[in-house]
Order: sequence, then C-alpha cells, then structure tokens
Amino acid sequence: MDIKKLLGKKIKYFRILRGYSQEKFSELLNISQRTLSGIECGNNFLTSNTLEKILEVLKIKPSELFKIEEYQEPKIIIAELIQDIKSLENNEEKLQLTYRILKSIINN
Repeated sequence: MDIKKLLGKKIKYFRILRGYSQEKFSELLNISQRTLSGIECGNNFLTSNTLEKILEVLKIKPSELFKIEEYQEPKIIIAELIQDIKSLENNEEKLQLTYRILKSIINN
C-alpha cells in the first residue's frame, strides 16, 4: 500500500467534489500548483500545516480523509464481488436480483 498515492487520491477526490480547480485549491492552500499536483499524484507528501489547511478548506474531518478503504485495487474488488456472489448460491431470489442489478449497471 502506497499511503502517499492513496492520500493523494482522496485529496483530489474531495477537491473535485467541492468544485475546486487545482489552481484555485493550491491558491487557497498557499502552495504551488506543482506541489499540489505532486501531492495528488502521490509523489510528494504534505506537511502538517498543509494537511491542516486542506482539512479546513475542504471542510472535512481527518477521519474522512484517512478513511481510504474505498480505494481498493480492481483485483481485490473483483475477488470480493465473486465471493459475495458465491455466498448467494443458496438464495436464488437474491442471486437473481443481484444478477439483474449488475447487468443493468454493466449495460448502461
């Protein structure tokens, strides 16, 4: 697990969610756009001061930023989905419903 990359993805996610361009967000943080880009790409690690500013500007709690289990690798997601689907083997109704939902998502 590369904590810098995972944290950078979360920062970028919240920045975009709040509607900030990289340029505007870096201005609000009082850092260069290049530094922000490096943080979001996982090439640079942020200082504690920058971290505090990020939390303040994005209006999020540290727990929201550091909750990174949502960002799992595709192989892990697929393995978990397969395991979950297999667990429905003895429940045909839920299995059919799951099938229809997944097909609907995939086909749209």
